[in-house]
Parts: sequence; structure tokens; C-alpha cells
Amino acid sequence: MVTGNRALPGALVMTERAVTAEQLMTVGRGAGSAGTLIRSGADAGETTGQDFEAPQRVAGRGAGGRWLVWVLRVLVWVVLLLIGYRGVLAIAGSYRQPDTAGGSAAQTVDGFPVPLAGAFGLEFAQVYLNFSPATAAQRADELAPFLPAGSNNDPQFGWNGDGALSVQSEQLAGVDVRNAHSAVVKVLAQANNQIIEIGIPVYYADGGIVVSGQPAFISPPPGLVLPAPAKISPDTKAQQQLTAELPAFFRAYAGSDTAKIDQFAAPGVKLSGLNGEVGFGNILGVTVPAASGAVRQVTVSVAWLPVSSPSAGASAGGRAQIDMTYAMTVIKRAGKWYVSSIGASTALPGPSS
Repeated sequence: MVTGNRALPGALVMTERAVTAEQLMTVGRGAGSAGTLIRSGADAGETTGQDFEAPQRVAGRGAGGRWLVWVLRVLVWVVLLLIGYRGVLAIAGSYRQPDTAGGSAAQTVDGFPVPLAGAFGLEFAQVYLNFSPATAAQRADELAPFLPAGSNNDPQFGWNGDGALSVQSEQLAGVDVRNAHSAVVKVLAQANNQIIEIGIPVYYADGGIVVSGQPAFISPPPGLVLPAPAKISPDTKAQQQLTAELPAFFRAYAGSDTAKIDQFAAPGVKLSGLNGEVGFGNILGVTVPAASGAVRQVTVSVAWLPVSSPSAGASAGGRAQIDMTYAMTVIKRAGKWYVSSIGASTALPGPSS
């Protein structure tokens, strides 16, 4: 307390503390958040070395935080650049994809696009192998896109305008590649109820393809006589059992009767059926080679009655009938046979013993 020019004892200490507090508050305002280090209450006026060192440590942590921010920014830019790079590659790949799907760049032989040539040859053969005087003008128009420029002097491409040929079906038999630009496309066709094969020369360059010369009929695959089947010793008892049990299975199999099919299916095996497209006629024959064990590979010939086919007259009681042969794997359990698999057979019907 001050009275005139005299100060009571203790007044000087209070004044020093007030000044010290004011200095600390000034430091706090200049240091921003560092000002929060000033202690409150009775300790607010006490100054120690720790009180002034604290702002320096806070500044050090701030510098470290700024370093971490820069590191994170660099990582973010790296990730963004990587994503952009992968995106560009994906876009470029999507533009290249149609060429691969179309076959012009896939499965090349010596640089020659085999799928493209095969598709081109099939389309050409469909036009070339169908001719009739009544449609001669249309045929010439349809042939033009396949032929090289300057071939207008022979718009029918070798046909003299007489007679007729009609193609029922055609398939690609192969492509004989000669070099990077030339090949012969082989087409197998059924025309006028006969199997014929034709070779079509084609030329490829710069993504384009054209018929480069007149086609030629070549010999179709010849028919063969199958080798005699190996002699087998039949298991007559198993054949008799299966001949008696299989009609019920094939009747259910024809109509896709799942509940009944499951009664004949081996454990863990799921069989479907023919969805009622045929009716069961009868079992024509069962061949079971003699063998030991419960698992057997058998051949079964079945007479089917197609329900969607018109009447076949007196044959099969006035109904259409078609005979088919199956290869089956059967398993015997507790005196009963169960079906493990069923599919097409490579064996001809009839006894092999």
C-alpha cells in the first residue's frame, strides 16, 4: 500500500510480482498458444527456468508437425499419381480390347490373323456356294465386298449363270497359313444334301482382307470303317439285373422327375434329365463287361419317343422313335444298382462278344 511517498513493507514485493505477471502475460500474448503455460493462482507470479523453456519445446513440436504434414502431402501425391497412371492404362486397354475380341489381333500365325480369316471365309462361302439364275444379280452384289478391286469383269466369280447350288450348313474346317499375308481358308459345307469342302485363298494387309483368287473344291474328309470292337466276356447276371431296373430310371430321366431320379442316383450324385422332350420306349440292350467290384462301366441302348415329333406312321406303333446309346457308371449297393454318371458312348450298339 502506498501513502504519499512512503511504501509500507511488502508493497515492493507485490509490485514486482505484478510486473513479473504482466511480463509473462505479454510473453504469452506474443507466443500465441505458449501463453497457456503460465500457471494460475498463487504460482502465477513465480518465474522459473521451466516456465520460459516450455515455449521453446512447443515450438520444436510444431516444427516436427510441419515436417509430418509435408511427408503426408508427398504420400498423397504419390498415391494420386499411381491411381492416375493405372487409370490411363485401363483406358488404353479398353480401346485395344475390341481388336482382340474381334480376332484381328488374336491367335495370329506368322503375323496372319487366323480368326479374322476364318470368319471372312465363312461369310464368303455362304454367298459363293449359293447360286441360281433367279438370284444371279443379287449374288453378284453380295460377292463384290469380298473380291479385290478391278474384278468387275467377272461379277459371278467363275459361275456361268446356269444350274443351282444351295447350302444347308457350313463350318470352318481350318486355316492353312502360307505367310504373313496369304492363307487358304477351308470350309466344310453341306450343299445339295452332300458334304463338300472348299478352299478359299485370302490376302491380308494393313488390317484389310480380301479373296485373292478363285476358290477350289477339295476332297472332304473320307468315311471310315471302324475297327472291330474288342471281344469282352459279359456279366450276364448284372446285365439281367440292369435290364430289369433301368427302365424305371430312364422313364424318370426322360421327364426330369427329380424325386424318382434321386432314388436311382448314387450317394453324392446329382442327375437332372431331358425335361420331357422325349418319352421312354424301351431298353434295346445292356452290355456289362465281366469285372470284380461294385463299380461297373456299362453300355445301354435306349429307344426314345420324341414327343414333339409328328407321327412316323406304322413305325413304333405310329410314333417317332430314335435309338441312342449311353455310357453309364453304375454302383451296386445292397443288391441294387445306382447310377453314378451317364453320357454319350463311343461304342456302337449291339453285342460285342
